[in-house]
Amino acid sequence: MKTKYLSLLLFAFVLPIVLAAQDKSTGPIVKNFGAVWAIENPDFKVDTTKTYKAVFDIMNSPESHEAVNASIETAARFLNMHAQSGVPPENLKVALVVHNKASKDVITDAVYQKRFGTKNPNSDLIKALQDAGGEIIFCGQSSVSRGYPREELIDGVQLSLSAMTALIQLQNENYRLIKF
Repeated sequence: MKTKYLSLLLFAFVLPIVLAAQDKSTGPIVKNFGAVWAIENPDFKVDTTKTYKAVFDIMNSPESHEAVNASIETAARFLNMHAQSGVPPENLKVALVVHNKASKDVITDAVYQKRFGTKNPNSDLIKALQDAGGEIIFCGQSSVSRGYPREELIDGVQLSLSAMTALIQLQNENYRLIKF
């Protein structure tokens, strides 16, 4: 019985130390978002000479009006993990096509505050992705159907005819679709 107890006690103290040694970190591209773990010696190596172009189809959003949209943060993780693995930042291209329930995630803090009683939890993330060269494209059909006109969008968010159009056009430009 003592052996089991000592084993459990040892496990309870050692596990947090092992996990702490595997810290998640943000950056180098998006500093405050997109934390990732370093992967030492992966079997499938990252080709650091290639250009990686990803388009993220962002259609869902958390129920909470105070939560960051994890699907949007995935783009920051994409940039950070590849840069940490040696891909030059100029070889990383991201675009987000936002529509459906995620429409609210690209409106200004002032508009979000009026509608939902709090600052937009995604505005700093959107700005950080834009600063990193990311394109944020909002579906024009969602803009009209969901009541988020162009003048309510975060600066730099582009309005498209539709999400479908933007996704096709970006894929024709060799962006690879990332959909979760």
